[in-house]
Amino acid sequence: MSPLMQARLQRFKQNRLGFGCFIVFALIFILSLAAELIANDKPLLVKYENSLYMPVFKAYPETTFGGVFETEAEYKDPAVQQLIQDQGWAIWPLIEYSYQSPNLELAVPVPSPPTSDNWLGTDDQGRDVLARILYGLRVSMLFGFALTLASAALGIIVGAIQGYYGGWVDLLGQRILEVWGGLPMLFMVMILVSMFSPSVYWLFLIMLLFGWPTLVGLVRAEFLRARNFDYVRAARSLGVSDRTIMFRHILPNAMSSSLSQLPFMLTANITALTALDFLGYGLPPDAASLGELLLQGKNNLNAPWLALSGFFTLAIVLSLLIYIGEATRDAFDPRRQ
Repeated sequence: MSPLMQARLQRFKQNRLGFGCFIVFALIFILSLAAELIANDKPLLVKYENSLYMPVFKAYPETTFGGVFETEAEYKDPAVQQLIQDQGWAIWPLIEYSYQSPNLELAVPVPSPPTSDNWLGTDDQGRDVLARILYGLRVSMLFGFALTLASAALGIIVGAIQGYYGGWVDLLGQRILEVWGGLPMLFMVMILVSMFSPSVYWLFLIMLLFGWPTLVGLVRAEFLRARNFDYVRAARSLGVSDRTIMFRHILPNAMSSSLSQLPFMLTANITALTALDFLGYGLPPDAASLGELLLQGKNNLNAPWLALSGFFTLAIVLSLLIYIGEATRDAFDPRRQ
């Protein structure tokens, strides 16, 4: 790591609010990655007749535990639980529900209020709200991370080409960006998504079409400024290829402004995915989604725990990202060096 990057990292750590938010966000992200180990309708570990089984990672037929069916064991079934208890024991996750498994033992109509069994209540299909939030956070964060990295890569490449070559390349690129940027992104994504069957991959590609111009302007400006520097002219005179000059010599010096924008891009992508899910144009219906939880809150005003759970989840995660982005921007600010 270069001394400049070490100094930037040190400035980031000195921002207590931003660094603290980064730690909290990292913990939330790690917990969401381990969602199957925290919220699941299958035991983490089962001991049966002196053998150990891990149903979370592998499917076992009911006959493995003395049952009669060849299909996968239904571990919430009292009969299967009794078979396991007679010959061993089972360790369950902290939340004994997955994002799709309903609570079949509810004594009240759904959506049911928070109880000791369902800490944040259930939705209108009897599914545990906390489990859906945990799985939905993972989907939103992973989707946002992938979309942010892909958009940043495309934006950096396009901005580098425009700024380095200038002239007609830059002029034509700017006119295309003006037309593309004038399109209403949300409505275009809704129209394009509705033309295909719901799929995470189609949604990713369609949102990528409208997300890549974010960094083009910053990278273009840095390359326009740096292309006439002495070290660039010296490299040209020595016969170094344009690609090597662009991505080995100029790009590392232009990355500071781009890196400081990544948390804000991630925030925008998570918000856009949630908005599309809320409008019914996002992830497939069977996927865990924060937007779908907000939609249920809108449709079930008599169950305020649905809207409050989705609102506070989004508010906390997006606020953490905003503070992380501000700390990153301050750390990369050349005026603070």
